[in-house]
Amino acid sequence: MQRYALLFLRISLGGLMLYWGVDKLINVAHGVTVAQKFYGGLTMATTVMNVFGVVQVALGALIIAGVFRRVTYPALMLVTGTTLIAVWKSIVDPFKLVLEGGTLIFYPSLIIFAAALVLVAFRDLDDAALDARGL
Repeated sequence: MQRYALLFLRISLGGLMLYWGVDKLINVAHGVTVAQKFYGGLTMATTVMNVFGVVQVALGALIIAGVFRRVTYPALMLVTGTTLIAVWKSIVDPFKLVLEGGTLIFYPSLIIFAAALVLVAFRDLDDAALDARGL
């Protein structure tokens, strides 16, 4: 059961990175809007958004395959942790009872970050990953 749980977690988190990256490539305006709203008013050029998209697609694919996990898992934690920090109001007060700007839809960012932590913590037990098989 453990093997399949880690495999499913790895594929689902890798898929999320892949989809976030594809979104930055095919819907650049959406990526720019998200960056401006949730990342401190950060304005990004289309080229920068495309680079982030390519990096996220590559990261997602590597995570799904289970290769270079000693590098890709910390990178995953960095991406999901940055997102978690960016939407902190949604974690602390998703119903906007005290803080403006929170929304329940971003609460899963906490769960996604926790899942990334689980992948790091149990990396050596994921024997279904390609790099665990010497491939």
